[in-house]
Amino acid sequence: MKMNAGVITRKLAATKEFYTSVLDFGVTFENDFYLLLHTPGHTAEISFLLPGHASQQPFFQQPFQGKGMYLTIEVDDVDKLYAAIKKKKIPIKIALRDEPWGDRHFAIEDPNGVGIDIVKYSPVRPPYPFYYLVI
Repeated sequence: MKMNAGVITRKLAATKEFYTSVLDFGVTFENDFYLLLHTPGHTAEISFLLPGHASQQPFFQQPFQGKGMYLTIEVDDVDKLYAAIKKKKIPIKIALRDEPWGDRHFAIEDPNGVGIDIVKYSPVRPPYPFYYLVI
């Protein structure tokens, strides 16, 4: 089984620019109403769909309202990516920090309001029942 998250948005061009220039995602597929992006290394994908498109069923036509969604992106060198994103003058929503359970992370926001938590997981985590930060 594979999965990719999808966001229904009018901001396809801005979304493509953000993910490709800020996070180095690649374009897997694109047409006038759909954009499928992949992470560097092709380990995960995310899709974006234009709202109200005639080819889609009504269930997939309402645009995302910009609240209540986040993505977690695990990276090998969170400090290096943090410095690169700051250099690009992307607004930082949560500054780089270390958590008591060992993870090191920061957060940004995509053009649609999706929170993006960028994390380097600690190899040893205490036995907390919930490891992920919801932003």
